[in-house]
Amino acid sequence: MGEISWKFPEYISSFKWLKDNLDNDEVRIYDCTTYLLYQDENPSLPYIVKSGLKEYQVSHIKNSAYLDLQKDLSDNLSKFRFTLPDYEVLAKSFSNLGVGDDYHIVLYSRNGLQWATRIWWMLYALGFKNLSILDGSFNEWKKNGFPVESKINYFEKSEFKIKINDTIFVDKNRVLGSMNKKECVILNSLTEDIHNGENPRYGRLGRIPGSLNIPFHQLTNIQKGCLKTPSECLDLFKKKGITNNLRVLNYCGGGIAASLDAFVLFQLGYNEIEIYDNSLKYIQVIGVDVMKQ
Repeated sequence: MGEISWKFPEYISSFKWLKDNLDNDEVRIYDCTTYLLYQDENPSLPYIVKSGLKEYQVSHIKNSAYLDLQKDLSDNLSKFRFTLPDYEVLAKSFSNLGVGDDYHIVLYSRNGLQWATRIWWMLYALGFKNLSILDGSFNEWKKNGFPVESKINYFEKSEFKIKINDTIFVDKNRVLGSMNKKECVILNSLTEDIHNGENPRYGRLGRIPGSLNIPFHQLTNIQKGCLKTPSECLDLFKKKGITNNLRVLNYCGGGIAASLDAFVLFQLGYNEIEIYDNSLKYIQVIGVDVMKQ
């Protein structure tokens, strides 16, 4: 297959571009790192969420601030982690943290692009489009000798015009209504062992019936923390029969890994992309009978 290009390259920032814009007052950079401490012996609580703030305080990309996904950008009244809050509440939270129309927002992480893509989709669903993910991990940035610091940064409150797209993040009713529909592919972004029912992390073994599996990490160069080439990514989807005339409903354990598959699909020109918020966490706890080995 000949090389192709990303459809929306403006949403992906290279190391060189960011290095050249580190001191640009119209660019605001955010570390989005969050850690999951898995406890497979307790399916009712498959992981504990650990903020990446401590690591940020030690070292981060120069002039970047920290975004705490669970503490500041999720519904903390929900029994599930990373639940999307009310859109108006979410927009206010982003504004308080410095996201605004006057700035280009760059999102990065030190442990996988999925943390940056999750927040990218949250902002995109609010209608904010002056943003990008950094194509590579903090560790690779540091390894290449680009500027880092330990100074804690905060951005002043800003404002942006909200134009909500409520078709991106979907609930269990949308999933149930999409099963066995020829025009829809339900895509699991979790690892193969979970998809195949060999890992009980989320309670009952298995997957949503009829769903396909492209583990999120297969779309990245794990060593460098960057995306694989567009051609490599497209080949993975085509091998599963996922063509761009289909609606693709992405799910995982909590709506994080699925955001990476969704972002790559978006960059490949797929038009109908959805992310199941809460995903298997919700299914496991309420006992909806949509799992099988």
